[in-house]
Amino acid sequence: QVQLVESGGGSVQAGGSLRLSCAASGYTYSSYYMGWFRQAPGKEREGVAAIDSAGRQTYRDSVKGRFTIPVTNAKDTLYLQMDSLKPDDTAMYYCARGGFCWQGSLDRDDYNYWGQGTQVTVSS
Repeated sequence: QVQLVESGGGSVQAGGSLRLSCAASGYTYSSYYMGWFRQAPGKEREGVAAIDSAGRQTYRDSVKGRFTIPVTNAKDTLYLQMDSLKPDDTAMYYCARGGFCWQGSLDRDDYNYWGQGTQVTVSS
C-alpha cells in the first residue's frame, strides 16, 4: 500500500533552515507528482510546493525564494529545503501524492495520499 513518511521537522529560530524528507513506498514514485502542505493550529491545510517527475515545480507565493524542492538522485524520497524561516512558517508539514498528470496544483483536493506529518516550529 502507499506509504508516505515525513521526517526532519524540529524547532529553529527565525532565519534558520530545515530540510524535510518524505520517504515514499508502495507505488512507482516517478509516475506521480508530489506536494508539500502545511497546517497551522486553527487554520486550513495549505499547499506549499509541488513537483512532478519532469522536475516542474510550483510554490506558494509566501515561500518563493525561501523554500525549494531539491532535485536529487535519491529514489522514492521527496525533500523540502526551507531557508530563512519565519515564525509564520510554524505548522505541521505533510507530504502528499498527487496524480499522473502535472497540473501545477497546490489544491489539497488534487492529492489523495498523505503522510502523518512532521512539526516545524520557528521562534522569533
